Amino acid sequence: PKEQFICEISQLHTSGAGRWTTMSASIAARRFASRQGAAVLAANNLGAAVSTPATPLCRSFSSSNHEIWRDPENPNDNTPQVLRRDGTYGEIDKTRGFVDYSRNPDAYRHPLERVFDWGELNDDGHDPIERTVQAARCMDCGTPFCQTHTGCPVNNLIPEWNDLVYKGQWREAIDRLHKTNNFPEFTGRVCPAPCEGACVAGLIDSPVTIKNMENAIIDRAWEEGWVVPRVPTFRTGMSVAVVGSGPAGLAVADQLNQMGHKVTVYEREDRVGGLLMYGIPNMKLEKEKVQRRVDMLIEEGIEFVTEANIGVDIDVNVLRANTDALVLALGATVPRDLPVNGRELKGVHFAMEFLTKNQKRLLMAKDGTISSGWDKSFVTAEGKDVIVIGGGDTGTDCIGTSMRHRCKSIVNFELMPEPPQERADNNPWPEWPKVFGIDYGHAEVTAVFGEDPREYSVMTKEFIGDDEGNVKALVTVDVEVGPDGIKPVEGSEREWPCDLAILAMGFVSPEDDIINDLSLDTDQRANVHAEYGDYRTSLEGVFACGDCRRGQSLVVWAINEGRGTAESVNSYLVERSMQMNDDGLEGENLSTIKM
Repeated sequence: PKEQFICEISQLHTSGAGRWTTMSASIAARRFASRQGAAVLAANNLGAAVSTPATPLCRSFSSSNHEIWRDPENPNDNTPQVLRRDGTYGEIDKTRGFVDYSRNPDAYRHPLERVFDWGELNDDGHDPIERTVQAARCMDCGTPFCQTHTGCPVNNLIPEWNDLVYKGQWREAIDRLHKTNNFPEFTGRVCPAPCEGACVAGLIDSPVTIKNMENAIIDRAWEEGWVVPRVPTFRTGMSVAVVGSGPAGLAVADQLNQMGHKVTVYEREDRVGGLLMYGIPNMKLEKEKVQRRVDMLIEEGIEFVTEANIGVDIDVNVLRANTDALVLALGATVPRDLPVNGRELKGVHFAMEFLTKNQKRLLMAKDGTISSGWDKSFVTAEGKDVIVIGGGDTGTDCIGTSMRHRCKSIVNFELMPEPPQERADNNPWPEWPKVFGIDYGHAEVTAVFGEDPREYSVMTKEFIGDDEGNVKALVTVDVEVGPDGIKPVEGSEREWPCDLAILAMGFVSPEDDIINDLSLDTDQRANVHAEYGDYRTSLEGVFACGDCRRGQSLVVWAINEGRGTAESVNSYLVERSMQMNDDGLEGENLSTIKM
């Protein structure tokens, strides 16, 4: 209810937990009204809801941010006439695409609304007219860099499904999307969209809203019932074990299952999904959506075994001996540490520990098992001065999670200088633009506390503890980045109050239990050595993909490697079957499988 929302916003604080910015009831009402649409705005006299008619002969109203009108002299003509950049009206047309229409990405829910819950950030999205306008901005470039190696790692057929959305052919759009991407409901939410950084429109204007379009296509496909189980009609008799159920493991399992192989995925956690389930917080990716896809994979014939810690509780050599191929999709789970004085103090935690324990507690609370299943190991930021050391997506997720715990204050340290507002000369298109941006966590801190949480060019020197071994502060020094590397600035030491320090400085390598048990070759960064595109390790029949092979990377790159590994595994199984037949051994003949 409106009154409840106003009350919550006007009392935006935690009991004894800190000083949260308080909004007046009148501002809260305005925030509420803005979410209810133009009619509520007008009813409360909080703003002009209806645009002034552009001409005496037209009715004018708004669709998201594109004004549309219909001529009252032709009441049977319901074709919307959209306001273009040059001030004229006309039917939606992609001939001039982004020249005629401005970029208008889907909005997030307001920060002062979403910090009260763990629901997804995304608002309801655009209406059909605005979605068509945004699709029209894609002009079918001669060379669509968005789907090349500089853009989308899975080579999504972006201009094709944008055009299909523009034409209203949504069913065909999801078919094109699924040809290259197994899980667009994941990438459409958590991917930073390198495709948009490589969009040709971005050369002279703002890029197409590719990520929003992908998300809209898959969401509608689920709503319409177009995403259905694809149970293979042919089985090869060959078995594959996949260790790890993150995006790489799920992608390789999906592909191999569709090729007819029997696939079993082993996951050491109690739920399937790896990073998707426990590493990415609920506000970015609702876990029901992860479980929905996992349930469909089960219907299609993939077997999942949870709480199976391969290399610790289960001998990986035994597993290998009982399958025809073994795929390692272990992820890069060894975090980068901060070896400074006071690191051992209580209250200093790795980001994944913080995020995972929070997500487990949320899921248990939702399932009603928190009283029996929770081991009380939850790391809370409530009422604390929180410092997140390290930026990137993981750092932002820690910020957003701390805000929902209602922390007392929060600061985010970044070692590197503040990025420029525009591309630097050494960062040309179509590379990923290394420019200043405001992510969801930063916006939430700014809305509540009144300032951006980021402190740039800062290095942590020491954690300071109290008499009980708890962290109470930390000491930093400002740094300068030059040709000779990073150097501290003399006399720049500062002390910061800190009850909870979260280390979000990335990941260095996979854990080595399985690697050592199999005596696999590794690269200089302790990742499993396997050539990109081939994915075969130094041990026959063992393959590696995703972050455990390439190092810490994006979900979309994990899907890319999972799909590529499936092709390599399938080729290996075909070759093995043919060899078995040539040797006169019993076995399935896989010569009919496409390689």
